[in-house]
Amino acid sequence: MKKLGLLLSALIVLVAFQAQAQSGPVLTFKEKSIDFGDIVQGAKVSHTFEFTNTGDAPLVISNVAATCGCTVPSWPKEPVAPGSTAKIEVSFNSAGKMGKQNSVVRIYSNASEPIEKVSLISNVLPRTK
Repeated sequence: MKKLGLLLSALIVLVAFQAQAQSGPVLTFKEKSIDFGDIVQGAKVSHTFEFTNTGDAPLVISNVAATCGCTVPSWPKEPVAPGSTAKIEVSFNSAGKMGKQNSVVRIYSNASEPIEKVSLISNVLPRTK
């Protein structure tokens, strides 16, 4: 009987801990990278990353930062309610770039994972005359 009581108590504590660990906003992307393949130097490409707040509290994105000035993100400035979907648009300008490019964008938020990353991948080829 003591063992059953101890086992039941441990199970209750485990369930309570797991429920607490899942509270708050959670940023869930439909995809985290897009590969444009070969593009010609000087081309501009863009992609819209869709995400959902799969948590139980409003998601606030405080900043979105790119690795270089060739990549420009735009993001929602208003809180994203639990269960709602929003978009982060990212543009990449290949002018002055050559070869394999992996433009990483960091998303800073109040989510359970406070820094997420998405990326635009391309292979920049020389412009032919």
